[in-house]
Amino acid sequence: MADFEIEASYYAKGARSVAGVDEVGRGALCGPVVAAAVVLPPSWLNPSSAPGWLGSVDDSKVLSPARRKVLAAELLASAAAVGFGACSNLEIDRLNIFHASLEAMRRAAASLSAPPDVLLVDGFGLRTYEGEQRAVVGGDRKSLSIAAASILAKVLRDRIMERCARLFPGYALERNKGYATRDHIRALGERGPSAFHRKSFRLQFEAKLFP
Repeated sequence: MADFEIEASYYAKGARSVAGVDEVGRGALCGPVVAAAVVLPPSWLNPSSAPGWLGSVDDSKVLSPARRKVLAAELLASAAAVGFGACSNLEIDRLNIFHASLEAMRRAAASLSAPPDVLLVDGFGLRTYEGEQRAVVGGDRKSLSIAAASILAKVLRDRIMERCARLFPGYALERNKGYATRDHIRALGERGPSAFHRKSFRLQFEAKLFP
């Protein structure tokens, strides 16, 4: 369960703001990779000052869609700072998904209203980020700031995919959010990829179509 322990260690050393950043959509066959960066109020280190719903903030993958939406609304209303970044399917094809994921997180951190003193990054460090950072493997299960970022990134990307489902019908994007479900793979076999699909992932879904 995510907690404030990592953030507290930096605030104890004099940091004024600690942000968490995470991305979603890395394994999808279509759509962007989306990232969020979040600074939670340092006052929340004191349990008596923290809102009750903070105890429900966790890795977005273990939360229901309904719970994620509720928590996202609370975070947007209460966080000290929030930033978003994304890389399109075209950028993913050009950069590759690993580097596009890092770039989306860098953009999210750069869009914060002020650079944080410390950036906690889920997984790998950001090579092009100039400020102090710490890579935290499995960070969305360890750091409340990273977990909060994972929730906001997931809710935003889901909304993007639901809108794109209307532009590119037939792939059930409103349900699968671009991931390789059986119906999605079947639709790719029947229709081929849309303009929203990642062409660099072609061999991956062809391997699923023709095992």
